[in-house]
Amino acid sequence: MLELYQFEECEYSAQVRRKMSDWGIDCVLRNVSKNKSKRERLKRISGHKETPTLVDSSCGVIIAGDDKKIIEHLRRYHRRKKGVS
Repeated sequence: MLELYQFEECEYSAQVRRKMSDWGIDCVLRNVSKNKSKRERLKRISGHKETPTLVDSSCGVIIAGDDKKIIEHLRRYHRRKKGVS
């Protein structure tokens, strides 16, 4: 299962959501507060309060606060093969 911890106004979260949509990747969106001091659940799960954070339980991977690494992980392990780059 894929979970993306994000908030709507975060430009980095938006980039990850766009790629997931382009590649047909389903995930559970977990909205967090824009205010970092209110992200205690995210801190417990990932050790960080940064967005976007991807939790990929199928691979045992958590990637926190790095949209480029998240997109690369999704491209490598979850992108549907349709000739879309």
